[in-house]
Amino acid sequence: MSQNNPPAEDAMAVEEIEVRGHIIDSLILPKVLDCITMAGGTFRIKNISIGQDRTDPSFAVIDVSATTNTALQQILAQIADHGAVPTASHDCQLVVADLDSAFPEGFYSTTNQRTEIRQNNQWLPVTNQEMDCGITINPQTSLASCVPMSDVQKGMPIVVGHAGTRVFPHERAQQDHTFGFMSSAVSTEKPKGVVIRQIAKQLFENRQGEGKTLLVGGPAIVHTGSGNLVCELLRDGYLHKLFAGNALATHDIEQSIFGTSLGVNVVEGNLADAGHEHHLRAINRIRRAGSIAAAVDRGILKSGIMYECVKNQVDFHLAGSIRDDGPLPDVVTDSLESQRIMRSSIRDVSFCLMIATTLHSIAVGNLLPARVHVVCVDINPSTVIKLSDRGSFQTVGLVTDVEPFLRSLLTEIRRLEESK
Repeated sequence: MSQNNPPAEDAMAVEEIEVRGHIIDSLILPKVLDCITMAGGTFRIKNISIGQDRTDPSFAVIDVSATTNTALQQILAQIADHGAVPTASHDCQLVVADLDSAFPEGFYSTTNQRTEIRQNNQWLPVTNQEMDCGITINPQTSLASCVPMSDVQKGMPIVVGHAGTRVFPHERAQQDHTFGFMSSAVSTEKPKGVVIRQIAKQLFENRQGEGKTLLVGGPAIVHTGSGNLVCELLRDGYLHKLFAGNALATHDIEQSIFGTSLGVNVVEGNLADAGHEHHLRAINRIRRAGSIAAAVDRGILKSGIMYECVKNQVDFHLAGSIRDDGPLPDVVTDSLESQRIMRSSIRDVSFCLMIATTLHSIAVGNLLPARVHVVCVDINPSTVIKLSDRGSFQTVGLVTDVEPFLRSLLTEIRRLEESK
């Protein structure tokens, strides 16, 4: 194993760190060493043991050196996200928040990967794992959990610095075979048939077991004439939750009432007379009814995605946007409140299917822990690229049109049903 040679050690700040797990085949060790050198530090590998089989973990003990203690702490903060932990045992440092909705300076910023903190000489799991949050400890229960900045209350103990924290990177050896091979970069040349079969298998297993499937959907589902395919998935119990915006629900309801989406006849493909008014008239009817559920109960809404959600008791959350018309009465226009609702709803989600929506996909991706399998389907590869760039590295991207994807997905599900 190569190493770089530090200057005279008496002029350096040094910390011994350890990395454990599948550090070779998951490229964790190279990432740690690269972070050290890119940040201007040096390293010396003191001990290393490499597992012989894929199931065997490895470990390495490394001296990390930097010219100043400040520089060393910055390096340790970077490599901590890859699971590198100082061998010297320290409890985490807690600082009481002095303001509502603000962290103390130097707070620990979380990733979406499994994390633990050390308190009273014990490692505590951090619950509600989410990226871009802080960590607090409940004084009554001694439980640690992620807390978003907007939910911080004055007097809340907040973890600062990286001492007494450790991250468990998501390793290739821990991924099940269903999605392991798909963890490549986004490409229009992925074997779509194989990927769709595996997505169908995940949906089928979730329906059979305790897993929950979340659909994050955009209005293109309706525009492309795919709404009836999603309705089948809802009726048959393959989708347990729906996150969307005003647009998907509005155009789905417009299609149900007027047979159009954005004023275009979905079946014939031509612009309807005064079709540009249809989405507003649809919103108005639902607002007069009081809610989507009330419109279903009164027979105003008789078909479509939102109808099936109500009839099959599928939880849905509609988050508002500054450009929304109306909006529908069920749309939550407070963005922080929308985050809280989504954050609470995803706790039992094990699989997330994102279809044709960039902003909602990124928003939900920010909330999901790394353990949740995510598949993003979009005709535009930049949507998946943005998800990966923002840290949702567990996302598998499938670049294709919505309608043929959903049609193929249903075909594969029916095959699984027949075989069982």
